[in-house]
Amino acid sequence: MSNNYRQQYKDWCEKADAITRQELLSIAQDDNEIKERFYKDLEFGTAGLRGILGAGTNRMNVYTVRRATQGLADCILQKGAETSGRGVAIAYDCRHFSEEFAREAACVLAANGIPVYLYSEMQPTPALSFAVRHLGTAAGIMITASHNPANYNGYKVYGEDGAQMNVEDSATVLSFIEKTDMFTGAKTMDAEEARENGLLHIIDEDVLAPYLDAVKGCVLDKELIEKASDSLHVVYTPFHGTGYKPVMRALREVGFSQVFPVPEQAIKDPNFSTVSSPNPEDPAGFAMAIRLAEEKDADIIIGTDPDSDRIGVLCKTDAGYQVLNGNQTGVLLMEYVLSQKKKQGLKAQDYVVSTIVSTNMVEPIAKAYGVKLYQVYTGFKFIAGIIKEHEMHPDGGSYLFGFEESFGYLPGSYARDKDAVAAALLICEVAAFYKEQGMTLADAVTALQKKYGFFMEYTDSVYMEGIDGMERMQKLLSSVAKNPFRMIGTTAVVAFRNYNEGLRYDYKTGAQEKLDMPPSNVLYFELEGGGFFILRPSGTEPKIKLYFSTAQKSAEESSSQLDSLRKAAKELLA
Repeated sequence: MSNNYRQQYKDWCEKADAITRQELLSIAQDDNEIKERFYKDLEFGTAGLRGILGAGTNRMNVYTVRRATQGLADCILQKGAETSGRGVAIAYDCRHFSEEFAREAACVLAANGIPVYLYSEMQPTPALSFAVRHLGTAAGIMITASHNPANYNGYKVYGEDGAQMNVEDSATVLSFIEKTDMFTGAKTMDAEEARENGLLHIIDEDVLAPYLDAVKGCVLDKELIEKASDSLHVVYTPFHGTGYKPVMRALREVGFSQVFPVPEQAIKDPNFSTVSSPNPEDPAGFAMAIRLAEEKDADIIIGTDPDSDRIGVLCKTDAGYQVLNGNQTGVLLMEYVLSQKKKQGLKAQDYVVSTIVSTNMVEPIAKAYGVKLYQVYTGFKFIAGIIKEHEMHPDGGSYLFGFEESFGYLPGSYARDKDAVAAALLICEVAAFYKEQGMTLADAVTALQKKYGFFMEYTDSVYMEGIDGMERMQKLLSSVAKNPFRMIGTTAVVAFRNYNEGLRYDYKTGAQEKLDMPPSNVLYFELEGGGFFILRPSGTEPKIKLYFSTAQKSAEESSSQLDSLRKAAKELLA
């Protein structure tokens, strides 16, 4: 921990603007609060910045945003005039200060002579990823904290391929950030001056329309949608965020006419007043949507997070509206995409992508359709990396579908981040497909389990907040890595993968083999019967994520083993 947090606090009180000084003076007697705000700089990594809003080096504010943007500008400028002349695309979500941070970033880039293409209003993260590729910019910035609580915001940086910035460039940006003084290091200029000098361009329908055309291009059976137009009833909640306009527009334009938005949650609200968490992974957020669905007799409910890159799904059953987890939605979409693409002909080089923490049901599905499967680390930048690799080789096969268990899906290669707008269309198409056969999406999940195996998954988290949170997380992971589990409850571990070391240890044969992936702080326990238990630190929050998977001969056996694993793991980690 830095010992100069008090000096940092003093500097900010002297050098910051009047409103920031007022905020800082209000905590003058609270040493713990001062320490928490100033004991470190907000960390910049491949996910950019993310943190609590407020004054301080460990907070999201105009100073940390300007400093990060100057670091990005320096990284771009060192690549030469051709690169810097291509500019940077910027988008922002509905959160507190999102638009202000976007404009601050634009003004810093413009002051460095780098053209900026800024969306005129809040837009989804995938629309930013698309804009980078469509406009051919050198980079992109998305101001969002995704589904974090209302007091957070973030700053995500994208590379020229439309994916989140790679490790090498992120390290370069960080090196420049560290050389930039918080108050005097960032250049800036007035927004109006930037526009007059041709450095700030406002983008709108000219980019949004092509993006939505690409999204609508992911529809696989237009005739099916035409038939289901009036019969499929959909309730949609954007959780007060960016999804409302593009999702409603895309669904309407492809032909879904019976779509009912939740009125209270269609309003932009940076406080997310109607939900405890704007996260589609949290079923509690769908309470209003369920009431509307019951009123409209809706077949499905869909909900997108504030920056509309993740989507949650509920479906009508005899017992009420059932939540689908991210893995269930993922395999439903994958199976449907492959079944439709098979009609046009699939090649052995064609491929799907998932993550190592997502359901292993992807393996028998890919095998059944004779396509390649890639399983990568968590984070859509890794899925984007597989797409990029294949595009560099003419015989590399076609990208078919990719997903991660945390409610992220991408049915096309027009963007390089998960896209809840496109996923909304595909989910509705899949629901229409099964409804035509007299089945709900819950029925479809059961049918897939009977076809491929009773895979069941569960994700949990161990939170480690506070100044020593990261230290405690690393200590726990290091302890488990040194003494890996051989049993988790009554389930035997058959192999252990230490991705930090890049080695797999086979407990049955005693053999060691190298893992063909770069080092990452992930501990993976292969379980007897085909399931897994995985530990990994979150990239955006102070917590360790726990992933459980079972694969048994019946739903009852899988569910029972899952409960047993969860209980045993908590005891082991305690």
